[in-house]
Amino acid sequence: MPETQEALETFRIETRAWLEANCPAEMREPVRDETDACWGGRNFVFKSPAQKQWLDIMAGRGWTVPDWPKQYGGGGLTPEQTKILRQEMATLHCRAPLSSFGIWMLGPALLKFGTEEQKVHYLNQIARGEIRWCQGYSEPGSGSDLVSLATFGEDKGDHWVVNGQKIWTSYADKADWIFCLVRTDKTDKYRGISFLLFDMTTPGVSTKPILLISGSSPFCETFFDNVVVPKDQIVGELNRGWDVAKYLLGHEREMISGGGLGTDMMSIGAQFKDVAADEPVLRAEMANFDVEVMAFRAMSEKFVDEMKAGKNHPAEPNMMKYIGTELNKKRFELIMAAGGSDALEWDSEASGGGVKARSWLRTKGNSIEGGTSEIMLGVVAKRILELPGA
Repeated sequence: MPETQEALETFRIETRAWLEANCPAEMREPVRDETDACWGGRNFVFKSPAQKQWLDIMAGRGWTVPDWPKQYGGGGLTPEQTKILRQEMATLHCRAPLSSFGIWMLGPALLKFGTEEQKVHYLNQIARGEIRWCQGYSEPGSGSDLVSLATFGEDKGDHWVVNGQKIWTSYADKADWIFCLVRTDKTDKYRGISFLLFDMTTPGVSTKPILLISGSSPFCETFFDNVVVPKDQIVGELNRGWDVAKYLLGHEREMISGGGLGTDMMSIGAQFKDVAADEPVLRAEMANFDVEVMAFRAMSEKFVDEMKAGKNHPAEPNMMKYIGTELNKKRFELIMAAGGSDALEWDSEASGGGVKARSWLRTKGNSIEGGTSEIMLGVVAKRILELPGA
């Protein structure tokens, strides 16, 4: 039964009061970069006691994943209540308590395709920030064209033995587990792929960081050498992993589209108001950017509402991914312009180890990872604009 407006307003008042009473002051400061994010997992080192306190108290309430069912660690909130929580957190400048590929990508796929045992086991750990995931999709010679992937899982009865290599596995050297596309049938390149989960400490798994131009790359190469994966760690049907992968990709692109543009990020005009005060061209560019971000966030909110109601167009994540990544690149170009020559400092203490310059260079990968901009525009042209394919 739909909630009454009165009930929702009561929820808003109670939520605001709870956030004001429980969100530490340190967790209400603007997010400067991804080092302010809490990623959780076995190997994560909390930046401060307040960061851990905020994660624990939000997880205890189920509000790291407010719209997930309570039996899986969520808050059991309705879409309307979840939206109110998000709005109130933005109003009070509360940071997201947890950044997680498990929340953004794997969790929705498990909710749709996982067994009950998998949901109970993995989703609760994800909600509490106890397990950090990486993604094993791309391979050398097999980026956006996933049907050509070659990592193979040989059927050994009660388990698979996996051999192969993945590339561009973000944070693989910090992750606890990997969700991975593995070929389990070489005779059918489209349907011979399965979606497997396995622990990164399993014998035979190794990682090697990839050095990028920014000097602080999250990417790794990941190698599998006779890795034993139990049969109950498959998600979905055998040889139908492509169904899970496509569903997850939609959530991945939605995640990437919001990179650096989250609701807890200070407007760039406010951030550099003093610098731009005597620079009318820069001030105008920043004002235009902030308007574009506001429009993007409004569009994102509309799309999320449609998705929760099951009314979204399947190509919307592609459109959001393209626009969001272009905006994030533009954001850091403006930050560099505002910073002048000081922003180019690379290793000094004053620049925080070159945070601005490294972050700017990192954005160059936004339009490649998770599907290139060319792929996104192709999907929009074909599936939204209904233009003929090449």
